[in-house]
Amino acid sequence: MASTTRGRRATDFALWAGTVVCACIIAVILLYLFTTHVEFTLTGVATVAFVVFLVLFARLCRNPDTLRSRYTEETLSVASEMLEALQDGLTAESASAICERLIPQTRASTIAITDTERVLACVGDFADDFPAGSPIHTKATRYVIKHGIVQSFMHPLEVAGENGRTRLIRAGIIAPLKVGERTIGALKFYFNAPRAVNRTQYALVTGFSELLSTQLAIHELEIQKELTARAEVRALQAQINPHFLFNTLNTIASFTRTDPVRARELLREFSSFYRATLDNSGSLIPVTREVAQTKRYLTFEQARFGEDRIQATFEVDDDVADTPVPAFIIQPLVENAVRHALSDEGALHIAVRVRASGDEALSIEVADDGVGMDDETAARLFDASLPKPDAQAPQGGGAGVAMRNISERIHRFYGPHSFARVASAPGEGTTVTLHLDLVDSIFARDDRVK
Repeated sequence: MASTTRGRRATDFALWAGTVVCACIIAVILLYLFTTHVEFTLTGVATVAFVVFLVLFARLCRNPDTLRSRYTEETLSVASEMLEALQDGLTAESASAICERLIPQTRASTIAITDTERVLACVGDFADDFPAGSPIHTKATRYVIKHGIVQSFMHPLEVAGENGRTRLIRAGIIAPLKVGERTIGALKFYFNAPRAVNRTQYALVTGFSELLSTQLAIHELEIQKELTARAEVRALQAQINPHFLFNTLNTIASFTRTDPVRARELLREFSSFYRATLDNSGSLIPVTREVAQTKRYLTFEQARFGEDRIQATFEVDDDVADTPVPAFIIQPLVENAVRHALSDEGALHIAVRVRASGDEALSIEVADDGVGMDDETAARLFDASLPKPDAQAPQGGGAGVAMRNISERIHRFYGPHSFARVASAPGEGTTVTLHLDLVDSIFARDDRVK
């Protein structure tokens, strides 16, 4: 890339220098003819004509096709480097690399990239005034983020920088960075003079913003695909693990001798359970179907431990019964309660409640009166920044993987206002609450697109 740029610069310099030399030769010839009072002979005319021909030839070497080829090559190179910078998404590091790469290609004095709240990178004259990490400073940027449309201005704006100085931004173009219908940031070009805001610069800003938005959308889809695949694998592993399979088949086998009718019923339910497991993998299903799958799971555990040892109740409000949710979002919570909260004696009571939370959210609650856990262990279940729960602690080991998997999925699918929360105390049981924000859900956005 560097050698190509140096080659183009050398060619440009050679053509420019040749033109200047030719012009000097013409000037010298004309000056000589006039100062020496030599007749303007055919030789003089031929000499001037030859020099003019050289100038025209030099100009023809820089025809429009050559210029278009050069600019196309440069644009593709910039685009390639920007896409490479965004491989890990929109971060302060990738934003800085993009701004550094773009500023030589435009007339902008400053280029900045923001997310919805803060500056991610700022390169150019205003870099010290609007540093990375500082809040968005202009109303124009907030307007672009709110409405998702490109804005340009050619009247001066006074903006207070982070260093206390008030800077005058004479002109600018601001374009949204979008993933689908959601604006996640802005690309900003500031100029030293209003006349710099022309059609070419506007096309550059909008073109680069669309290119960045496309790459960010691809990155988002890749993350969602990866998380969905990981969730599917973990969910299937949790359900087709050797222990569960071995214990369930042994339970059914034991009933073939003592209660053949019950054995046939369990075998039929077992078949339906795994068929639904495979059918639901990676899909959205109504809440009622997820609850039905959870009840099937409990059928096998109650057959194994005894119906008096595991008692469950389900409450699903009618107005949310058909709400679509990702498969394997309730059943793993109930499975963890059975596996880790069941004490050596007495019954384990599990209560599953699904209801609306406000106008635009869904609340899923799974509560048990089992062995419980201390605050430190509970805090680690949903916080990936903390060490994994102690495998020897009640509900600590196996629960940690499943809980973090669920937390990861709901944050990705339902946005930042969704959460998974656990409340527990030793000997008093555990309550896990999932709050799913349906407004910022990617599924809601999909519905709008359709």
